[in-house]
Amino acid sequence: MTIIASSIIAGEHRTGTAGQVQGINPVTGKALEPVFTFVDKDTVDQAAEAAWSAFDVYRATTPEVRAVFLETIARNLELDGERIVDRAVQESGLPLGRLTGELGRTASQLRLFAGELRIGAHQEVRINSAQPDRAPAPAPDLRQRQIPLGPVVVFGASNFPLAFSTAGGDTASALAAGCPVVVKAHNAHPGTAALVGQAVNAAVKEAGLPAGVFSQIFGAGSAVGQQLVSHPRIKAVGFTGSQGGGLALMRTAASRPEPIPVYAEMSSINPVVIFPSSLNGKAKDLASAFVGSLTMGSGQFCTNPGMIFVPADDQGFAAAAGEALRELSGQTMLTSGICDSYREGVSRLANIEGVSAVSQGQEVSGQNAPAPVLFQTNSEILRNTPELQEEIFGSAALLVRYKDESDLVSTLESLHGQLTATVHATDADSESVKKVLPVLERKVGRILFNGWPTGVEVNDSMVHGGPFPATSDSRTTSVGSLAIYRFQRPVSYQNIPSNLLPEALQDENPWSLPRRIDGVLNS
Repeated sequence: MTIIASSIIAGEHRTGTAGQVQGINPVTGKALEPVFTFVDKDTVDQAAEAAWSAFDVYRATTPEVRAVFLETIARNLELDGERIVDRAVQESGLPLGRLTGELGRTASQLRLFAGELRIGAHQEVRINSAQPDRAPAPAPDLRQRQIPLGPVVVFGASNFPLAFSTAGGDTASALAAGCPVVVKAHNAHPGTAALVGQAVNAAVKEAGLPAGVFSQIFGAGSAVGQQLVSHPRIKAVGFTGSQGGGLALMRTAASRPEPIPVYAEMSSINPVVIFPSSLNGKAKDLASAFVGSLTMGSGQFCTNPGMIFVPADDQGFAAAAGEALRELSGQTMLTSGICDSYREGVSRLANIEGVSAVSQGQEVSGQNAPAPVLFQTNSEILRNTPELQEEIFGSAALLVRYKDESDLVSTLESLHGQLTATVHATDADSESVKKVLPVLERKVGRILFNGWPTGVEVNDSMVHGGPFPATSDSRTTSVGSLAIYRFQRPVSYQNIPSNLLPEALQDENPWSLPRRIDGVLNS
């Protein structure tokens, strides 16, 4: 498939006159052909209107139709996988193996939601039969199901050009729910977005769906984003990116005449807690594994372990982590802008009173590859210095020394919301871990035991979310089949004649859905 350097507006390729962008190879700094043009405000409006026009037709499709559609997208991505991955390598500086795996994950996500559609549990069908003879008053026939919200705007993410972008988890879950999608492509990887968008567009046509089910827009980030989020035809937002960007979208969505939900993944430092007994004879191995997780992908993961708690008297772990880090060189970051932000964050952290450097790796000059770094402080300083909780996107971490169990618990209580928290402990620490776990449950969306947070499984049990500012809504996840619930809402039908009921609620159950009938679950 050849890259078509244009936006896709309801099946049609459109060029624009509102600016332009090219992909940049972050290793060489060279611009990549072709040149992509930005569309104007009228064209953005057309994408939103087309999505709304397609909504009622698309949401009325059967689960099987949508499942086959998602599987067709996955197939198209795999058929053009070599070209997609090659372009993503050029635009991101990420290694071939990482992006090959990410393409597989993207296809897997689409198939996961196809499976969820066939199971049908997300429709949450509940039926309470009429009781005309109930005293003192008859009970009506009540039937409930989940329906899609409406057109969804999805913002492509810089650090996952495939799995969290054009056909990533937000798009897959919204399409599965029955919502048309308008993607704001990330300008850091336009060629990758174009190829993936073409694969989705081809699947729309093959499925015979309304063209407005999918659009993808190239445009100036903040201007187009704000226009889309404020558009009255848009009913929800999926975003992965900076806290500043997410908060700006949340403010716009909340100030609309009809406020809409923004599901934003924004900021997380993913604390790791090491209990004393886990260090016995294992400090060096733990330190090596920590540094590996910290520097994976140049630290450009939302689950990067940016803070690690160790006992105050520890010497072995800190020394071993410092030694492992010094031997490493920086890896190319996604863009020069992200690299600059990393350097600024490291400089800010280094100048905070009570923070000192443990170790630093080697910078690779000319390749946007800054050195990985590890700083240290103590629990009291962390509790009294809010800026120490600010995320540095990249391979930078803060080692925090705690005095005892009570000190650790009070310090963890002071943390902001996170995507993950990790505990390293043995049976000897069980009583202390029992006191820490309730705190972590309130703070994070996923708790790991004796592992590392980088790496997110895509399945039914995954939660990739957490309390603010990790995400804008801790009740949801952006990974796993539960993500479909973000783009649905419940509707109850009272005493509706059987011939007028939606298929999901009919007594014959033509879609073979699991249902709760008069309080009994029927699968």
